[in-house]
Amino acid sequence: MDVATDTTTEKIARAFSSHRFDLALPNLADDICWTVVGTAPMIGRKAVKKAIERTAKDLSSVTTEFQRFRSVVGEDSVVVDSLARYTDGGGDVSIVASCDIYDFDNDGRITEIVSYTVELPS
Repeated sequence: MDVATDTTTEKIARAFSSHRFDLALPNLADDICWTVVGTAPMIGRKAVKKAIERTAKDLSSVTTEFQRFRSVVGEDSVVVDSLARYTDGGGDVSIVASCDIYDFDNDGRITEIVSYTVELPS
């Protein structure tokens, strides 16, 4: 991949990891596989789209503050490491550390995501 493509893949990965799914959705490969470690993988664009729509709905009434958000770009992969504070409408707080690993094809589409998430004491 060239440098311009790497920048694009980083933007796509950062959009997905920061819950801006509308920006990432057009860049999912048809046969994408998303594994949230500890759960069954979601395979195919339709399954992943359904999962992110559910997540977006769940987060619609939640305030998200990223306390750490960094990315590392490789040749065909991007890693996004984050620490986020989620506050719901009732004031309940969850702090979640996550690491998402994205693999891209030659067209800049996400072919695989592996997500590690841990809820920390708040």
